[in-house]
Amino acid sequence: MANKTGKSVKRNRNSHLTGLIFWICLALIVTPMAVLGWILWSSAKDTGAPVLGTRYEGDLDPAITRTQMDEIEASVKTVGGVESVSVTMPTATLRVYADISDDAGVETAESTADEIYNKVTAVLDPGTYFTQGNGKKMYDLEIHVYNLKDNRESDEFVYVIETKTSGMESPLKQTVSEPIDAELAQSLRDAVEERKAAEEQQEQVSENTEEGGEITIGGEDIQQEEESEEGESSGENTEDGE
Repeated sequence: MANKTGKSVKRNRNSHLTGLIFWICLALIVTPMAVLGWILWSSAKDTGAPVLGTRYEGDLDPAITRTQMDEIEASVKTVGGVESVSVTMPTATLRVYADISDDAGVETAESTADEIYNKVTAVLDPGTYFTQGNGKKMYDLEIHVYNLKDNRESDEFVYVIETKTSGMESPLKQTVSEPIDAELAQSLRDAVEERKAAEEQQEQVSENTEEGGEITIGGEDIQQEEESEEGESSGENTEDGE
């Protein structure tokens, strides 16, 4: 009886130890999976949202409000030739997008950008909101003016950006739809076209070679090896006939 009791106690002890090891292993597996799942869920939840942290702590004071942005949007809509307006502020940059008449040229786009700048600064004093000082960072301002929503590969497309960062004394305009160095841009485009033409020619040569056709390179006709082989074969038949 004592022997059976001892075996029973030992069996219970082993069973308890096995159960303990099981739960420990399960915890070691589940815990990192739970942590990883929480990280993935948090990342998915924050996708598309800027991570600011304390980057602007103590800066951007006074802050630009949604009410001021709405006021700017309503004011810019009154500018002649402006068809639609959008005012956004990702992180610390106030951006104004203005779609103007499709037939507007560069001069019109530039003058419209200046008018929009005046509308913005009538609501937000540039010395307060767009100029850094006393070791404090402030907002940047970008005004985007364009004449075409679609077909932006067209020669008629015009896009002007007027920028005023908090470190600049005055705004700067740039027509980004035109290259800064037109000659360099054209030479690069020509080089691309020449490379494409050479590749197409090489592909044509390869296709003709595979088909056993006749190829013309540099003005000279080159007969394929198949024709030479046929000539050699005919010569051999003639000798046999003799």
